Amino acid sequence: MPTLDVAPGVRLWAEERGPADAPPLLLIMGANASGVTWPEELVDALAVRHRVIRYDHRDTGRSTWSFDEQPYALTDLARDAVAVLDAFGVERAHVVGLSLGGMLAQLLVADHPERVLSATLLGTGALSTTPYTAPDGTRTDPAALPGMAPHVLDLFLRPVTDQGPEAELDRRVELWRALAGEKLPFDAAWFRALEQRVVEHTGHYRPSTAHARADQSGLLRTAELAATDVPVLVVAAGAEPVYPAPHAQHLAQVIGGARLVEFPEMGHALSPQILEPLAAAILAHTAG
Repeated sequence: MPTLDVAPGVRLWAEERGPADAPPLLLIMGANASGVTWPEELVDALAVRHRVIRYDHRDTGRSTWSFDEQPYALTDLARDAVAVLDAFGVERAHVVGLSLGGMLAQLLVADHPERVLSATLLGTGALSTTPYTAPDGTRTDPAALPGMAPHVLDLFLRPVTDQGPEAELDRRVELWRALAGEKLPFDAAWFRALEQRVVEHTGHYRPSTAHARADQSGLLRTAELAATDVPVLVVAAGAEPVYPAPHAQHLAQVIGGARLVEFPEMGHALSPQILEPLAAAILAHTAG
């Protein structure tokens, strides 16, 4: 099932890997990123024990690029995730979400708990107004938690001009270098090969900006997340520059029964060095 229709004029690319009778696991990628951005090594590791499904969001990869003609809200992307499960005939799935994908996974936990076996949340913030309580008892409003590292924000806000495919790959590698954090050696060749696969999959090298322009209203799920009984694993990355500490700790506090696992050297990128232990953590969580 390479494509599926989720709305009038909107078609998503999707694929599955692993045993057809294994527990389903849905991968939800971050903003403006194709499903192919999930590293092959991680997908293969998870597919040993799961029927892994990944897909391209709208305005990424081989899915419909239609935001300029058909603007949508971020909440529509969560509905797309449910539509992907429906298209594959999946009643309930384990869900793994990165960055914006972690927010969409929270929406699934809050709005469709009957569809979620478990959730693993990576590099994301809580869709909650509940204050963060520090170990010393100090309470901080979520809006006052630390923001994105300035050098990363600068790269995100920098205007992108078309200077050809190689220059675009250079730009993406530079962004991954910033997202990876400063605690692991950066493998530029590995990330360049990753982005080359994304470009080949997509069929062009134009970057997507749709999700940054989409309507961000209606995302808060404070009460629903606090009351959920869906098993949730929150990954705390020690070198996270987009949602730095204590965002992960806050997320684990606001979701009922959530468990926190720490990766001290991990950043916002799925660097090759952390794929094996990350897969092991996800598999341990999905095994219950």
